[in-house]
Amino acid sequence: MPGPDRTFLTVAEVLKSIQRALDRRQPFSLVRVGDGENIVLAQDSVMSLEEVLATKWAIGANKGEKGVTLPNLKLRDEMVECLNKANIVGIPFWDNDPIIADPSLKRALTEKTFEALHVRPKQVCHTFVNRVFAQKPEFWSMLEGKRVALISGWADQVSEILSGPPYNLQIAFTINFKHYRKMERALVKMERKKDQFDIALLSCGVNAVVLAPLIAEQTGKVALDFGKSLMFIVKKKAGLEHSSHQATKDMLP
Repeated sequence: MPGPDRTFLTVAEVLKSIQRALDRRQPFSLVRVGDGENIVLAQDSVMSLEEVLATKWAIGANKGEKGVTLPNLKLRDEMVECLNKANIVGIPFWDNDPIIADPSLKRALTEKTFEALHVRPKQVCHTFVNRVFAQKPEFWSMLEGKRVALISGWADQVSEILSGPPYNLQIAFTINFKHYRKMERALVKMERKKDQFDIALLSCGVNAVVLAPLIAEQTGKVALDFGKSLMFIVKKKAGLEHSSHQATKDMLP
């Protein structure tokens, strides 16, 4: 099980791991667990389906807001498998966690679901590492000269922004991803285009926990669960000139 907060990798350490994988052309995946992922994992493991479906997150999901419809035990099991495949897993802090959600749906639930479902992350960092990345010049500098794939419902819009200053990235291609049912199609596309990209940024909700490790495994490339950061960049709520709520670049070293 993940240890206390002091065992977390820093942002700098996570960046070094990503840089190493890019330099060595090795497969690498980073995924993140927050309240939504915890709720998916909790289905019929530590919470009844009735309890899960009564949560605000699940109600929103079943209104089409989260890219997944619950119940979905197949996604739960896929998520377990991929959390164990991932190189680094972001999870909430025990103390002073910045995720805006009921505390009972954060680290306490992560611990319960990981124990019940035998999830054993190789390494852990904080789940908002992606939001800090978006504000770090060294993250974007690392992507300069790399062929970047974007997988998100926001992919086309953010592609235009990231192609220009101050990012100046080489966007290899985009995949418009909005719902779990597009999972297989997205994986087939990524494998077909494996020689066209070096790193993939995924902003597709809980689905990224499954997609990122499978992309890394099937293509040999780097795949990062980038959470809401791509959407926030489009909405000017994150990026080099903005900070997302309660996740400033100084939140983690």
